[in-house]
Amino acid sequence: MKRNPIIPFWLIMVFGIGLMFFLSLDGIDNAKEVAEEEKHAEEGGGDVAAGGEFDPEGHYQSSCIGCHGSSYEGGVGPSLVGVGEKLSQEEIQDILVNGKGAMPAGLVPAENAEAMAAWLAEIK
Repeated sequence: MKRNPIIPFWLIMVFGIGLMFFLSLDGIDNAKEVAEEEKHAEEGGGDVAAGGEFDPEGHYQSSCIGCHGSSYEGGVGPSLVGVGEKLSQEEIQDILVNGKGAMPAGLVPAENAEAMAAWLAEIK
């Protein structure tokens, strides 16, 4: 008895197209969220704590953790443990604003660099 080889491929195709359709429905309602995030990033961004002030740890979690690790141990970027003992707060601030080596400039907005540098200097 011969089977028709087209039927399994047809079923897989229909299932795949249906799955893509239903998964894309979730993204339709996210347009306002994406627009607000882009507007926030264009305005200087930075992570904001509940009180409306810059949150250095929140900014670290969203922008720095990929290179410096979740425990500040380093990885792609250097370890941040004891960085306040190696560099002054002003030197840390300069690196945050202007970059150094593989670290790009501008990851921390200039108006928040002082708060971020003070927080980094306290990591032990």
